Amino acid sequence: MVIKMKIILLQDVKTLGKKGDVVEVNDGYARNFVLPKKLGMEATNKNMNDLRLQKANQDKLAKEQLDAAKAFAEEMEKEEIVVSIKAGEGGRTFGSISTKEIAQVYQEQYHKEIDKKKIQLTDPIKSFGVFEVGVKLHPSVTGKLKVKVTEMK
Repeated sequence: MVIKMKIILLQDVKTLGKKGDVVEVNDGYARNFVLPKKLGMEATNKNMNDLRLQKANQDKLAKEQLDAAKAFAEEMEKEEIVVSIKAGEGGRTFGSISTKEIAQVYQEQYHKEIDKKKIQLTDPIKSFGVFEVGVKLHPSVTGKLKVKVTEMK
């Protein structure tokens, strides 16, 4: 007769499941491997309740982050930053605008920070005009920022 034990996984375990999953394993496997290595804990009523509360809290935080990213994206779409660059011969730009410069100018003009790594530029901006640049604010939210490139006087 094989005795089974319910375990809540505290880490991803290749053969059992992902962190937070409740799995049923053999009693010996649980007592000799999973519990001593702190890969899981016994699924008692208290632990199950704690897990539910933890998941509810994580869901709430994820929703708040998503809402904040959506609000920031809406705000960003109304804004425009102005970047000045030297002009070379024939009215062409001398150099290009990088993500670092866009993030820096945004910080100076609006006193809000955006990570230069989250700015999505397909090609460096090498001409004058107005460009729309994507900014990845959340895995499911991308905002648009208008970048106006003018000639430095």
